[in-house]
Amino acid sequence: MTTEAKTSFTPRVLSGMQPTGNLHLGNYLGAMVNWVKMQATHETLYCVVDLHAITQAISVWGGPNELRRAIRDVTAAYLACGLDPKKSAIFNQSQIAEHSELAWVFNCVARIGWLDRMTQFKEKAGKDKEKASVGLYDYPVLMAADILIYKATSVPVGDDQKQHLELTRDIAQKFNIDFADSIREQGFGDAYFPLPDPMISGPATRVMSLRDGTKKMSKSDPSDLSRINLTDSAEDIAKKIRKAKTDAEGLPTEATGLKGRPEAENLVGIYAALDGNSVEGVLKQYGGGQFSTFKNALADLAVAKLAPIAGEMNRYIADPGYIEGVLKDGANRARAIAAPVMADVRKIMGFV
Repeated sequence: MTTEAKTSFTPRVLSGMQPTGNLHLGNYLGAMVNWVKMQATHETLYCVVDLHAITQAISVWGGPNELRRAIRDVTAAYLACGLDPKKSAIFNQSQIAEHSELAWVFNCVARIGWLDRMTQFKEKAGKDKEKASVGLYDYPVLMAADILIYKATSVPVGDDQKQHLELTRDIAQKFNIDFADSIREQGFGDAYFPLPDPMISGPATRVMSLRDGTKKMSKSDPSDLSRINLTDSAEDIAKKIRKAKTDAEGLPTEATGLKGRPEAENLVGIYAALDGNSVEGVLKQYGGGQFSTFKNALADLAVAKLAPIAGEMNRYIADPGYIEGVLKDGANRARAIAAPVMADVRKIMGFV
């Protein structure tokens, strides 16, 4: 039995993306499509996680002017993809000081051994981890604070973030146990923080590179042909799909026939996600045919779904005042949740 068993929490969803580089098809299918749907079923908060963006070298995030532009661009992408600022609190993380304050409390709850097991730090730091910033090492703790400052019960995450969400649950659990007496004395029941659940759904939760089906689609890949950016023109979208790497075989008629064929599996998954279909449904329609025919159909579908997003993004980017107004309003709504939570934490901790 967990420490949250006797305490009920308001269902609430929190998620966000870093303002670094162009958002791409992987971000759209892996997150944005589901974020938009959740607005109809959950209380939702979506942030631009700009504090996370500065954890690597300034050459990576580009400095102050680039950060300002990127924050606005990612917000424009949120809006262009269908997030509604009337339904969701849309804000940038740095406007809410409680994220950072709770992160420090959690730094004192989390344990070095937990962070040492985080595989993403090892991947991002590379061979010379001694030169990595403390922020890069510690950012899973800030991620935990991002989630728990709103007492979020559900977090849409990709497969690569599941480990970090497990850390969030460990931190929440340890806080609830360490301060159990104070939590009860302050009248908060048997647990203060929920143990948030991951939300992973859809046929393309992990979109792979168009040039190498064994690697995740990434903003940092040197080849622009490896990804479809949300800012790409219709012509570029079609070209990239048609140039996407495949193998010599045709499409199988059953999903089991995609095993060991990462490029084929990736493209079929992309089609299924864009079409709101299943992998089996796509193969029922195109299985047994040639890849050239399927890729032409996928190119047409991708253009129809994605090209309008680029136009909407450009419209929002041309109106920075509107974007900043959305962020300010979203921050006010988010702060109305975060500030009381942080005040409660101070009482639980014994701060005067």
